[in-house]
Amino acid sequence: MRKGRMPTWLMLMLAAVGLVLLAIPGLWVYMSLTATPLHPDAGKVPTVAWPVRSPEAAGAVKAARQVVLAHLMEENLPGLSVAVGREGELVWAEGFGFADLRANVPITPEHRFRIGTASTALTSAAAGLLLEEGRLRLDDEIQKYVPSFPRKAWPVKLREAMGHTAGVVPDGGDEGPLFARHCEQPVEALSAFAGEELLFRPGTQYRDSSYGWILVSAAIEAAANQPFLALMRERVFSPLGMRSTGPDGATVDGDDDHPLFNLVRELIFDARAARDAGSQSETKANQDRVTSYFPRFAADPKYGLHLMRPLDYSCYAGSSGFLSTPSDLVRFAMAVARGRLLKPATVELLQTSQRLTSGEATGYGLGWDLETVTLAGKPTRVIGHHGDVLGGMAASFLTFPEHGITVAVTANISYANTASLAVKVAEAFVDAGGGPAR
Repeated sequence: MRKGRMPTWLMLMLAAVGLVLLAIPGLWVYMSLTATPLHPDAGKVPTVAWPVRSPEAAGAVKAARQVVLAHLMEENLPGLSVAVGREGELVWAEGFGFADLRANVPITPEHRFRIGTASTALTSAAAGLLLEEGRLRLDDEIQKYVPSFPRKAWPVKLREAMGHTAGVVPDGGDEGPLFARHCEQPVEALSAFAGEELLFRPGTQYRDSSYGWILVSAAIEAAANQPFLALMRERVFSPLGMRSTGPDGATVDGDDDHPLFNLVRELIFDARAARDAGSQSETKANQDRVTSYFPRFAADPKYGLHLMRPLDYSCYAGSSGFLSTPSDLVRFAMAVARGRLLKPATVELLQTSQRLTSGEATGYGLGWDLETVTLAGKPTRVIGHHGDVLGGMAASFLTFPEHGITVAVTANISYANTASLAVKVAEAFVDAGGGPAR
């Protein structure tokens, strides 16, 4: 080799790096140019609404409807569903866009959506019922109810698992190992994480962990001596008239659940599904659940979408495993707030921010998000939960106690920013003075 000449292998490596660096902005440009707006004309967005039963709410509904349409178009979402309750009554429910793009099925208020991690708040209510009956105790070690969970360097209490301060490892996001498994009981999911050490001493830090709420689900099942899903149906969903809420059924097809397949269908918009659309559309049109989508690029629906890969949420149990509608979520939140399911003292217990050993408030209760937002120009307390699906927000239900308003928003695509939309809808009702149904 001549002195001063660059080795061939190094030249090839630098060339490869250069190609990658050139390809990245090229991919951004390609995605920007090929992304087609799903709803270029607000006047052509399909909407299906239940009748507005309260004359006082008509003005608020009109204003909120424009807010939802703007969000749908700006974020390039396939579909949204919204419901609002005020002073204990459901006053508005409406679907926007498409439940299934190929079958051209409009979303209705009856369509069910994945609510992801918003499931946690529903599970929290079941825990509250067992706390009232003395069958669960917050400061018991988790092994009292789930003895198959190995002891760690420090004790883990039920309270810490419910408050995301237990140090249980997170689930790995959209590549978590449980999506391709099926579980009949929550305890069957423990093998995916039970052998991991805690991330920190319980109580010293806050970190979201869906695995922690799988543990809580297993504890609920053991304390109730009843299958977890049966308990949720009999003690929470049925008493509150939540007829559209239940477990997210398995949709895993081993032939589909592969990253390479998903990459290909990102680029060609799922040609196999298009080929089969004639045979599938009629079936999908008769389903009461929406088709789920995922952003095509950069966790942003503005760049387009593809079908969400097949998933099985059964192992996630009460941490992420439910389907629901905005109307059911509003019914649930209003019932909890008005003492129709749990005693007021229990609700306060569950919806009070936990504190770390340092004294710092976490901003999270025992299964409930606790936030402060600006509403009508003033800081306003908010209680509820957001729902992540494969790492991106797809559902939010929020109660604004000072205004007696509850808003629920669901989308059939991840990264839909339902949190900001829910606040804007609430603001429309506050500004317009939308009243309760009579």
